[in-house]
Amino acid sequence: MMRGLIGIAVILPGVAVGVGAGILALWPIGMEEPSVFPAGDATRGAYLARASGCVACHTNTAARGPALAGGAPLDTPFGTFVPPNITPDRVAGIGTWTIQDFAKAIRQGISPSGDPYYPVFIYSFYAGFTDQDIADLWEAVRTVPPVSEAAPPHDVGFPFSFRSGLKLWRAAYLETPDTSALAGASSPWNRGRLLVEGAAHCAACHSGRNLAGGLDPDARFAGNDRLPGGSRAPSILAPDLVQRGWTVKNLAYALKTGLLPSGDAFGGSMAEVVAEGTSFLTDADREAIATYLLDPAGGGDITSPTPPAAEAPAAGTDPSQLDMTNEN
Repeated sequence: MMRGLIGIAVILPGVAVGVGAGILALWPIGMEEPSVFPAGDATRGAYLARASGCVACHTNTAARGPALAGGAPLDTPFGTFVPPNITPDRVAGIGTWTIQDFAKAIRQGISPSGDPYYPVFIYSFYAGFTDQDIADLWEAVRTVPPVSEAAPPHDVGFPFSFRSGLKLWRAAYLETPDTSALAGASSPWNRGRLLVEGAAHCAACHSGRNLAGGLDPDARFAGNDRLPGGSRAPSILAPDLVQRGWTVKNLAYALKTGLLPSGDAFGGSMAEVVAEGTSFLTDADREAIATYLLDPAGGGDITSPTPPAAEAPAAGTDPSQLDMTNEN
C-alpha cells in the first residue's frame, strides 16, 4: 500500500508538468495577417533592412558569410543562439514562406508553424511596421541570392529549449514600443522617435534586463553590462550623453563613421551597428536619431543644430546605401 502511494506521489508531479506543457503547446498566440499586401519596393526594403539590423544580425560578417545566410552565434545566459538563414533558398532559408508568414515572423515573433521565436529576435520593436514596410522588406529579401546551407541550430538547454514556454514569457514581457508622432514636436524629432523606439531598437541593447531577459522599464536607456558575448552598452540617457560631450552634430557623425569626438572609435557591438547599419542611413535620419536621443521629451531644449525633415525611409541618391551584401 505504502509503495503504491509513493509511486502515485512520484507520478503526479510528472503528470502535472505534462498537462501544463500540453496546455502551453495548445495555447494559440498571434493574429492573422492581411490576405493582401501592397506592392513592395526592394530599394526601400533594403534601406529598412539596414536600419533595422536585419543585415547585421543575419550575416556573419566576421566569417565573410553570404548576406542573410545566418549570423554569428550569440552567447547569452540562456544558451547560444544563431540567427538563421533568411535567404530565398527553399530548404535552408525562407523560400517556401508567404508574405503572411514573413509578416507574422517580423511583427509578431511567430513562425509559420505557429511556434514563438526566442526574444533574442527583437520582433517586439518591429510590431509597429506597416503593411508597406513589410512588403518592402519582403521584396528586398527576395532579391538576395539564395544560400543552400542552413545556419547551425541554437544550443539551448532545458527548460529554455521548450518553445511553448515562451508563451508565458510573451504574456509577461512582450510590449509594443510607442513610435507615434508627438504633436508639436519637430519632424526630425518624430522621425528619430520612430527609428530609435522601433526599427533601430536602441533599447534592446542600451536598457537593463531582468533575470528572465525582459526589459527593465526602470533601466530604459540606462545601459546594459550583460550583452551577448560579454559586450557592454553605455547609458544613452540624454543627461549622460550631454555629460559625455555628445551633441546632435557629433553623435550623427559618429553614427556615420564610428568615430567619437575624442578621436577614438566605437568598439564591440556598437562598431557593428555602425558598420552594418547606421552608416547606410541618410544624414537626415542619423541626425533625427541624435535629435531624439538628446531630447527624449520633445521639448526642443537642445542647442545643437536642428536637422532638416526626413521622409520615411528614403534611400537617397547613393546606390551603396542600398547594398545588402557585406560591402560598405
